[in-house]
Amino acid sequence: MKKINLPAKICPVCNRSFDWRKKWSRDWENVIYCSQRCKRSKDGSVK
Repeated sequence: MKKINLPAKICPVCNRSFDWRKKWSRDWENVIYCSQRCKRSKDGSVK
């Protein structure tokens, strides 16, 4: 996959865009958060 064509998602906690990563290749459909920090603070308190 070329870097130009990587799919992206928006993190619901910090509202940042994050791109597909090779380590997420098998599980991209289930990836919701951009980082462990955002995953821990699901209430949206991270800014």
